[in-house]
Amino acid sequence: MNIGFIGCGNMGSAMIRGILKTGKVMPENIMASDKSSVLLYSRKEELRIRISSDNEETAEFADILFLAVKPQFYEEAIKSMMDAVTPEKLIVSIAPGKTLSWIKETSKGKLDRVIRMMPNTPAMVGEGMIGLCKSDRVSDDEMETVRGLCSGFARTEIVDEHLMDVVTAVSGSSPAYVFMFIEAMADAAVAGGMPRDKAYVFAAQAVLGSAKMVLETGKHPGELKDMVCSPGGTTIEAVRVLEKCGFRSAVIECMEKCNERSRNI
Repeated sequence: MNIGFIGCGNMGSAMIRGILKTGKVMPENIMASDKSSVLLYSRKEELRIRISSDNEETAEFADILFLAVKPQFYEEAIKSMMDAVTPEKLIVSIAPGKTLSWIKETSKGKLDRVIRMMPNTPAMVGEGMIGLCKSDRVSDDEMETVRGLCSGFARTEIVDEHLMDVVTAVSGSSPAYVFMFIEAMADAAVAGGMPRDKAYVFAAQAVLGSAKMVLETGKHPGELKDMVCSPGGTTIEAVRVLEKCGFRSAVIECMEKCNERSRNI
């Protein structure tokens, strides 16, 4: 099985590293193309993969081809490799907002064996989250093959395509919200006298541990919150302030805007 990547920036490179980590694909069975020759040669030196400056060559090489460029470059990328796409090739799209029907229409019907996925940047440390959906001409076995390739860098969940914009908001873009939350907590800790380097560690580990509690205990987040809030204690006072300042509402509003933007890209 040969894997191709059109685009090997931060996300594409994280995915390649994760695929190699699974041991299911060897470096010589992966080819990446990118506009940046500096980036390509850096990835070749680091990962020992094949590289090309020609998207068509990468598409011809690949059995499974990942389109890992920004949404604004999708139409250009599709056109650049169309002559090399044969009916048996499986295409994996990672762009928000680019629907299965848009991809098929843009390719004049040629790209109709497509899996859409929405990864996120925690894939760079092997803790990504991916939502996936597929066109009718992709088999369940092929979907499982792609999920297996992703197992080295992300958790995966299959969703209906109409939920892909929500996936963008809840996991694709949300690391930015979480980073802002960590930064804000660290700033407050610094204001309280803690050195900044320690403040980031305390804040980040608290977020990491809390997330693991949600995933590993299966308890409702509200129940876990209540476990921390002792009667008349420090935490319930902090929660009261968050509610007063519209914390929940701000998060919901930001996700709705993200969802809207994803639908209209």
